[in-house]
Amino acid sequence: MTVAAPPDPPPSDLRERILTAAEEVLRRYGPAKTSVVDVARHLSMSHGNIYRVFSSKEALRGAVVERWLERAHAPLAAIVAGPGSASDRLTAWFTTLARQKIEKVTSDPELFQTYQALLHQVPELIDQHLVWLDAQVRQMLAEGQATGEFRFADLDQATVAVLAATVPFRHPDLIVATNDSPDHAKLRAVLALVIAGLKTGALA
Repeated sequence: MTVAAPPDPPPSDLRERILTAAEEVLRRYGPAKTSVVDVARHLSMSHGNIYRVFSSKEALRGAVVERWLERAHAPLAAIVAGPGSASDRLTAWFTTLARQKIEKVTSDPELFQTYQALLHQVPELIDQHLVWLDAQVRQMLAEGQATGEFRFADLDQATVAVLAATVPFRHPDLIVATNDSPDHAKLRAVLALVIAGLKTGALA
């Protein structure tokens, strides 16, 4: 009696398995020493299976970084779309972003450094990430302006000002040196000043 071979996993499942394995291998060896063969070996499969899903090592690495960014984006997007005043959502959004960065830098520094190295190999993803952050902040500011909560005149200038004021609390090269408290006291103080300026029209 011939035993039928197990069916191939759906492409989406295989893709997720490959990305998870790539993340684990990258954590262990770093980007310089990680190859497609290493990822395939970790999955006990032929590297040809990986090339069925990803056309190259660069495509695989780009997908790993993209998934990492998507995981970070999801809770932030939920805050923007959620209830609450624009002020409350801005505060929740920036403190969530800061917490994400601090946790990544301190809890798994090797993997964070790996992702930073990979991210700089695909600069278009950096640009897309920055555009996404800008759009999120811009949306909350526009909604606050529309309801009369904020009284600034220029949405572009307000967006630039808010993002510039919060750079030390979200930039990976600065966030550790900023040495904020677990409850983000410094960031909250900066946001309180920024939001006060938005409400009075003094900012932008």
